[in-house]
Amino acid sequence: MIVIAAAGAGRSDDDRADRRQFSEPSEMKGYKKMKVDDLDPSTPLMSQFQQKNGPVTLINTIMVPRELMSEFLATFQEDASFMKASPGFISAQLHRGTADSQLLVNIAVWESTEALFAAFSNPAFQAKASQYPDGIVAYPHVFEKIAVDGVCVA
Repeated sequence: MIVIAAAGAGRSDDDRADRRQFSEPSEMKGYKKMKVDDLDPSTPLMSQFQQKNGPVTLINTIMVPRELMSEFLATFQEDASFMKASPGFISAQLHRGTADSQLLVNIAVWESTEALFAAFSNPAFQAKASQYPDGIVAYPHVFEKIAVDGVCVA
């Protein structure tokens, strides 16, 4: 699991330059102490952002300790409002597991990976994302629809 430190904290200038390139989830700038991990380690989030696909769905599974749920939701409202106003945003829905689960799933649909990455890498979004409390773990992954005969269409 990867711990995301505050942007630039304890890093050399060369390390900070690498962070600006968003080469790996562990190097995403903006996050204080939120842990961000790859749901599929063979396909890191940053490599998904490099694909030219659309429309795409970002599914982010988030583990939020019960005592942090209110604070998380307040911060989520702010950063989701930014994303909602960004070019290429189509829709979003946050889901919570039943029976007082600590799991949330955010499902956000975007016109393209380029639009999603532009919003994600925007310094204003990064500033909002830095406000999440310590103790949260996120597993973001980008998907595209597929067709299954007789079941669903792409």
